[in-house]
Amino acid sequence: MILRRYGTKVQSVEPNFDSRAMNEIGFQRTDALVLGADEFESKYDRVRAVELTASAEGSVQDATEKAVLDALKQQLEKMRSELKAGEVLFIESEPGKDYPKSREKQTVLVVEGQNRLHFERRIDPPLRVGIYAEKK
Repeated sequence: MILRRYGTKVQSVEPNFDSRAMNEIGFQRTDALVLGADEFESKYDRVRAVELTASAEGSVQDATEKAVLDALKQQLEKMRSELKAGEVLFIESEPGKDYPKSREKQTVLVVEGQNRLHFERRIDPPLRVGIYAEKK
């Protein structure tokens, strides 16, 4: 399960990574679990933290952005599949502070005498994810 803090609540979320959105790296709330932030802190301990990032490059802008978002989502899904009983993922990146964005670098390459655009995408800053386990 993936959780994220919203004000005084901690709520379950599902990844919603969309290259067409202004905030490409998004999460959609679900009602699978809703706790007060204090209740979450009293029930769970942080086991470790991971910073997820990804990069991709190519000649089509949208395809490059989709590739970088897919790579990030695959890393997150892999982490979720490796959780042990009683563990959850907690999105620690905070909007307005250190929330990840897709950054682009565009260059012009000469291919067979013609100018071609080349796109490089990366996630910066990284998506910070904590692994939390239920207190015993």
